[in-house]
Formats: sequence, structure tokens, C-alpha cells
Amino acid sequence: MSLPTKLTILRIVLTPVVVALLYFETIYFRMASLSVFVIAALTDWFDGHLARKLGYVSPLGNFLDPLADKILVLSTLFAFAFYGHIAVWMVVVIAARDLIITLLRWYADWKRQPVITSATAKWKTASQMVAVYVIMLCLIIHSYSSDSEPQSALTWKEWQGYIDIMMQLVTLITIATAVQYLIENRHHVRSLMLACLRLFAPGNLAK
Repeated sequence: MSLPTKLTILRIVLTPVVVALLYFETIYFRMASLSVFVIAALTDWFDGHLARKLGYVSPLGNFLDPLADKILVLSTLFAFAFYGHIAVWMVVVIAARDLIITLLRWYADWKRQPVITSATAKWKTASQMVAVYVIMLCLIIHSYSSDSEPQSALTWKEWQGYIDIMMQLVTLITIATAVQYLIENRHHVRSLMLACLRLFAPGNLAK
């Protein structure tokens, strides 16, 4: 197993550590969770850099790398939703988008016709990563302010107001990139829908 692939697997292994540390509401655990998340995010850059530099490009690596990113980000967002920091429906929408596009990618790879990667998809990933950093920093700042200046500290409800606006924007970007993906790869979408019809629908309907 190549070093880039090992770094990708490390990112997956670190994900439950990030989520577990969020369970504790003290500033130290929240700082630890952010630190582990940063380390996990850095492995994404390193494994891609090493894969290109050393030529360690493999089907396993190409499959695991985007999957590890989704596991890390979605798991953290679901943890935020579970603890009431963000709205559940936003995370569900983001997860549904990733599931649909991932299935489309797998189908296209199986057909040996890879999907066209949208340039704006990078904005989607970047917006989600930034959202995670911002929420974690808000949690840390809120914990610190509450401990040092409890009278002047913003309530968490006030923090959530700003976070909610940010997450609405992230969700909108996510939906927009999904629509773009589906339009640019509509031939794959149509082919996949016909394949599903042939598999599940009565014979006459699938024709």
C-alpha cells in the first residue's frame, strides 16, 4: 500500500476522534477536536501532492481520496447537528447531494466514461471545510468568553444566528454544484435512470 493511500486511510481513522472530542464542551477538548481536524485535512493535501510527485496514482487511491473527504466533513457536520449547533436538514441536503453525485461517479466509472468534474465543485468542498473551521472556532471562542467574561459573552443562540446564515449559504452552494453536475453529465443521468427502470420496472415500462 502506497504512502498517499495510507494518509487517506489515516484521514478516515481520525474522523471518529474529531467527532468524539466534540462530545466534551470544555475549551480544551474543542481545541483538541479542531487540531485533529486540521491534521486530518492536511493529509488530504499531502496525499495528493505525494501521489502526483511520486506517481503513486492508483484506482484504490482515486476511490478512497474523495470518499475520505466526504466521511471527514459529513461526520463532523452531523456531529454539529446532533449537538444542536446547526440545522439537521442542511446536513441531510449536503449528504444527499454527495450520495447522488458519488453514485453517478461510480456508474460512470463502471461504464468507463468518467464524469466531467465541475470546477465549481472545489468551491463546494472549500465552503464546507471553511464552515467546519468557523463553527469549531465559534465553539472555542464561546467557551473562552463564557469562562473569562461571562457577563459580556455572546449567548450561543446569538452565535447560532451567524452560523445559520453561513450554513444556508454553504447549502445553497452545494445544491448549485449538484445541479451543474447533473446538467453537465445529463447523458450519464439518463443512462442511469434507464438502467434503473430496466432493473426495477415491469418489462413494458423499461422499453
